Amino acid sequence: MRSAVYRPWAGISLLMVSTQLLAGAAQSIEERLLRLEARTSSAEARASVAEADAAKLRQQVERLNRQIIASPQTPVQSALDQRVARIEANQQALASSPAAKATPATTNGQLSDGFSFGGYARSGFMSNGSGAGHGGPYLTPAGSVGGAVGRLGNEVDTYVEAKFTQQNQTDNGTRAKYTLMLADGLETPNDWTAAQSSLNVRQAYAELGHLASFEDSPMLRDASLWAGKRFDRDNADIHWMDRGIVFLAGTGGGIYDVKPGEDWRLNASLMSRSYGDFGTEENKDIRSYVATLNQFFDEGRWQVMLNGISSAQNDARLDERHRQEQARDSRVNKSGFSPALSGAHGMLAYHQPDFFGQEGYFKAALLYGQGLGAEVNSIGADGDLLDQARTVRLALYGHTRLSQDWRIAPALIAEQSKDRYVPGDDYRYMTLNVRLANELSSNFEMQYELSWQTMDLDALGYDGRQSANGDYWKFTFGPTFKARTGDFFIRPELRLFATYMNWSRDLDSFSATDDFGQKGFKSGGNWQLGVQMETWF
Repeated sequence: MRSAVYRPWAGISLLMVSTQLLAGAAQSIEERLLRLEARTSSAEARASVAEADAAKLRQQVERLNRQIIASPQTPVQSALDQRVARIEANQQALASSPAAKATPATTNGQLSDGFSFGGYARSGFMSNGSGAGHGGPYLTPAGSVGGAVGRLGNEVDTYVEAKFTQQNQTDNGTRAKYTLMLADGLETPNDWTAAQSSLNVRQAYAELGHLASFEDSPMLRDASLWAGKRFDRDNADIHWMDRGIVFLAGTGGGIYDVKPGEDWRLNASLMSRSYGDFGTEENKDIRSYVATLNQFFDEGRWQVMLNGISSAQNDARLDERHRQEQARDSRVNKSGFSPALSGAHGMLAYHQPDFFGQEGYFKAALLYGQGLGAEVNSIGADGDLLDQARTVRLALYGHTRLSQDWRIAPALIAEQSKDRYVPGDDYRYMTLNVRLANELSSNFEMQYELSWQTMDLDALGYDGRQSANGDYWKFTFGPTFKARTGDFFIRPELRLFATYMNWSRDLDSFSATDDFGQKGFKSGGNWQLGVQMETWF
């Protein structure tokens, strides 16, 4: 019988194996905990997105309920059913998209919302009987002071915007966003246009929202801070005329969505713009500064926007020492009068989320500006305005559905501007534009646009412009293919179009440099044919 032998190394080996097993188990537990934390963060992110979508749907349902209560007749119910069907179709499309199925990733304690790309583009050509094409929303004499007309079948350019955005959320809940936007516009139809390109960085800014430091402040909890070069978030425009109701842009900083009260929200910003270099030995850059307070009441239905503009060196161009350089300086006020050093601008706007109880929306805006604020669309962008310049503008626009197959989008702008560039000058115009669409299938519709503008302009020779008193009108019909009919703002659209336009003979002599009166483009009637694509995403 073999006697037992004491082997100390056996116990040591057993201890080492046990230690390795325990370490492996601990590591496995730690890995599972890390994976669990990642899945929890991902679930929280998806829940946050779902809550935001649910809030939007609740707002839509509340608006629809108000429509039913206000007008329970059968036509409204029919429109309601159609709108609900479209909302459901959009929700199904969103739910089936790759983006909706993507799971947010976690990196170094941050929740990455990822990269997004958006853009806008239009491109096409138009030609009249002489083989050339003249067009653009601002081709009339009133266009010299912003009087736009209908754009359907009236654009000859290629214009593109590309917007790149990166967003993420840190582990303390703060959301960060960086945006870069490039744009280019030209009229040549060539395939290689580098020599004519005007590629430009239109936006480059960063934004911080839902800051953890603001969490305990009801007034700042939903606020966001930004700095850089950008368009104001709440700019408004009439798409049918490519005309901004108000356009605030520049380089600066600001804060959005401060809530001083229960139904009071405000934005504040300070932006800088440039009127150019006026050619002195110091090569000074003439700057303007726009301070803005933009307020919203009654769930955003009412808007009060106030702007102050300052440009302390704006009259330096008229220094006697540099009078001889004025002819070469594109920024010198061409009338020879001293331009304004400051200005004020204000807007009262009403935003209705439906079209008087029907599907669509309705908006109204009353704007007033003086001095450098007398350019009431592009705030602070015109340095030639006189101190005594005054402008008032009224804008009404919206869209709705006339029947199951017809939609309509009416718009009206009326403006008067006095003492703008020369003491005593007077610019008056009114534009009425109506866009119609007849849905003939799920991918095809006929679009029509009627645009009429009346004007009474007395430029008193500023920049070679004369007086003009008369009317302009155009009619366009355009067979249009699109991804899905049913809404004015679904893109892309591929259009064929035929446009007939005419105007009063008196408008031909307003300026030697504008389109009117040029060879082959005089009053008496002009047909223009063309093709165009337009898209955004």
